[in-house]
Amino acid sequence: MSREIESIHIPQPIPYLEMLEQQRVRRLAVEEHRATNALFLLEHTPVITLGRNTHPEHLLLTKERYAQEGIEVVEVDRGGDVTYHGPGQLVAYPILDLNQWRCSVGWYLRTLEEVIIRVLREYGLQGERMEGFTGVWVNGAKVAAIGIGVHKWVTFHGLSLNVAPDMRHFGFIIPCGIADKPVTSLSQLLGRNIDLQKVKQHLETHFLDTFEVTPLPS
Repeated sequence: MSREIESIHIPQPIPYLEMLEQQRVRRLAVEEHRATNALFLLEHTPVITLGRNTHPEHLLLTKERYAQEGIEVVEVDRGGDVTYHGPGQLVAYPILDLNQWRCSVGWYLRTLEEVIIRVLREYGLQGERMEGFTGVWVNGAKVAAIGIGVHKWVTFHGLSLNVAPDMRHFGFIIPCGIADKPVTSLSQLLGRNIDLQKVKQHLETHFLDTFEVTPLPS
């Protein structure tokens, strides 16, 4: 079976709910075999998302305070706890029919982690998995979060890699419900500005390679 994928780059930070609708439309089309697999690559406008396993105490401000900070708060149908997205953070939403790979959520999560680990290697960083958690860490600090949904074995939601976001915003929540482990970014780890567009290129390349897919011509 051909594993083709269309890479879709969103050039400007996009509101979360607007992107959620684009995912829903594409996921339905993939489920009904009306469209190929897709990989959305983008940044979000500032938003805090509440996954199905969110604990209210992991929100450290009121919704009014979040609004004052210019941050939306949105409940979502992915796994996981509370997380933050915003400009300077690279987000990838794969819409994949796992029937073309393996119908295994565990395999899919580990493969997404592998993509991130390969991207970090481009910058001389050793990405690590942490037993009992999903995501990727460097020196004990979380640099990438993963939260997915799967419907009829078609994936949606995905991963976020902190390139150079406003790290102050992570202090408004307990990210992913993990209170005792810090969050970091590529720019913090490397002590310099990082070109998000270059990171996006690396992520797309390693995604296509790791998932062994054929890119459709743009």
